Amino acid sequence: MSKELIRLSDCVMQYDDEVVLDKLNLYINDKEFLTLLGPSGCGKTTTLRIIGGFQKPTSGDVFFDGVRINDVPPHKRKVNTVFQKYALFTHMNIFENVAFGLRIAKLPEAEIKRRVEEALELVNLKGYDHRSISSLSGGQQQRIAIARAIVNRPQVLLLDEPLGALDLKLRKDMQIELKRIQQQVGITFVYVTHDQEEALTMSDTVVVMDKGCIQQIGTPEDIYNEPKNAFVADFIGESNIIDGVMVSDGVVKMYGRKFQCLDSGFAPNEPVDVVIRPEDIDIVPEAEGQLTGTVTEVTFKGMHYDIIVDFAGFKWLIQTTDFSPVGARIGVKIDPDGFHIMKKSAYSGMFGDYSSYSEEYDELNEAPSEGRDEAEGQDDEE
Repeated sequence: MSKELIRLSDCVMQYDDEVVLDKLNLYINDKEFLTLLGPSGCGKTTTLRIIGGFQKPTSGDVFFDGVRINDVPPHKRKVNTVFQKYALFTHMNIFENVAFGLRIAKLPEAEIKRRVEEALELVNLKGYDHRSISSLSGGQQQRIAIARAIVNRPQVLLLDEPLGALDLKLRKDMQIELKRIQQQVGITFVYVTHDQEEALTMSDTVVVMDKGCIQQIGTPEDIYNEPKNAFVADFIGESNIIDGVMVSDGVVKMYGRKFQCLDSGFAPNEPVDVVIRPEDIDIVPEAEGQLTGTVTEVTFKGMHYDIIVDFAGFKWLIQTTDFSPVGARIGVKIDPDGFHIMKKSAYSGMFGDYSSYSEEYDELNEAPSEGRDEAEGQDDEE
């Protein structure tokens, strides 16, 4: 059974009238890879800084291994941080960069040499000891920053958007690399990102945040397959989110039609949000469809087509290997396990209509997407 290592209890972070964190409760287990995920301004970096000791919560408590550490300064916590800007020392070679913390701790020279070499081997940079920092690529500098943090043997490594400056292919390689390093050294990683794919790829646990609150905590599979509300459903992957009514257990009604689903536990005729993932929809001849609509847009994505279909004025996104031209009338079929029913929330009605479909949700999520919190387009000023 996993042992709890860090706990944030009722943590509030407030600047004047602005509440950045609102009574946050979170625990992190030993040796866990936990990712804080959300748009800019959601409070994820603030949460990381509170764990690292760089910020003190306005109210609430921080515990490490059961001991309250609110007043413990960063250098006395068993925590190291890797930032997006690596802050490497350009006047020192790679060996001295990695050895820096060990020299401050006044460890014997033989011990420093052994540990630096171990750390460099771990990040696949063995033999780079005497190279200069300026000779390294962005990805290699990233690895040196990680080696410098790991060599001090912290119990927890905090990583704040560490792959943000890398190009897409390098990011994907480094995601796999980071997961391997975490499993090999067996320390707790707390990782901050706004990139949902990164979170799903690497994490044991994903914490989805918005507006200073945790929206959902779960495994990547839970978060994707069982989103708690429309914000989570929209932020993690693509979702069609439609107004519906839960007629009874296993029966949901939308567009005036009843559909079989697997959900239960709702009040009879309770208004709900119905989530249907684009890949869970089959295109069939119009006469065979549970619903029929008109194709308004087609985008070729390599492995599949993104097809926008207008159902009574509400635009759905369908991902399929079957081509349907713009203007075609089509039918769709959805299996019972393709429906996910969510309770109404403050986010109901804000997401899930692809009327404004565009490439804004590209891999780097850099553009603010339609209808999402405007803060997402700004720099992270948490």
